[in-house]
Amino acid sequence: MKPIIGISVDCKQEPEDLRTGGQLTLNWNYAQAVVEAGGIPVLIPPMTDMDAVAEIIDGWLIPGGDDIDAKHFGEENHAKVGLQDPARFEGEARLYRAIPADLPTLGICYGCQFVNVMRGGSLIQHLPDVVGHGDDSGGTLQTYTLSSDSKIAEIIGDTQVDGKSYHHQAVNRLGDGLKVVAKNADGTVEAIEDQNHPWLVGVQWHPERTGTDPKTQKIFKDFVQAATVFREAKAKVKVG
Repeated sequence: MKPIIGISVDCKQEPEDLRTGGQLTLNWNYAQAVVEAGGIPVLIPPMTDMDAVAEIIDGWLIPGGDDIDAKHFGEENHAKVGLQDPARFEGEARLYRAIPADLPTLGICYGCQFVNVMRGGSLIQHLPDVVGHGDDSGGTLQTYTLSSDSKIAEIIGDTQVDGKSYHHQAVNRLGDGLKVVAKNADGTVEAIEDQNHPWLVGVQWHPERTGTDPKTQKIFKDFVQAATVFREAKAKVKVG
């Protein structure tokens, strides 16, 4: 049985629209990357029973999105912030608290920032204020340097990786138990890991948008393989 990879989805509540009530969305390429890596993607809407979801999934992919409300890390929102619908963060926070501590987890862009905030970290709310340019947004293809002892470097077999950048925020104060394992040339944090966790990685770039890159493929395949191991261990516990 292939592992089930839960992917939390973006949302826009529109209660005044009696026809739809709002929208749930996910870019196709997230689910496609999971399928190509050998997993079964299952989409997770924010209003669902997260305790039940936590029992079903073998891995969790947290995709990109808009900006996390700065109240979650004790700050006022910057004027340039475009806030994420609060239902998404609240739903993901419930799932984060419900999942087993060792569940394989991959955070992408917003997902990387979400993991950091949930661990007690903070975000740079508008990168141009810090780095003096806007090159981190708009899909710029960049090269990132990885720590040689990082999980990502081990997975791809290299300390250099290319990625497309679509963000104006980034990790600032690092969350508990996390380590910075990649930076851009301008000093922006590009990847974080919990090196005491079987598989918890956050990347600031969008690997799902460079799906033909062999290094990108290795990241998704290793994530899905970790979910397979998790699923098998879970099955043994149930049988026992």
